[in-house]
Amino acid sequence: MMVFMGQLPAATAVTCNYMELVPCAGAISSSQPPSGSCCSKVREQRPCFCGYLRNPSLRQFVSPAAAQKIASQCGVSIPQC
Repeated sequence: MMVFMGQLPAATAVTCNYMELVPCAGAISSSQPPSGSCCSKVREQRPCFCGYLRNPSLRQFVSPAAAQKIASQCGVSIPQC
């Protein structure tokens, strides 16, 4: 029996740190659209969204609706939590 051992792309681990989303502060606190830097961080931190949305201490800074709006504007879907 022959087994094919192809190279698979390595998965990159994401460190969940809501402070990585600081570039999004302007979009969270006003009606301005998210910056390119913000959208890059939103894409990077997507695997962490459920944990962020479940964290009651973060709700004082961003509502689930605001998070959805920014993610949508960045073309990122929020996972079903």
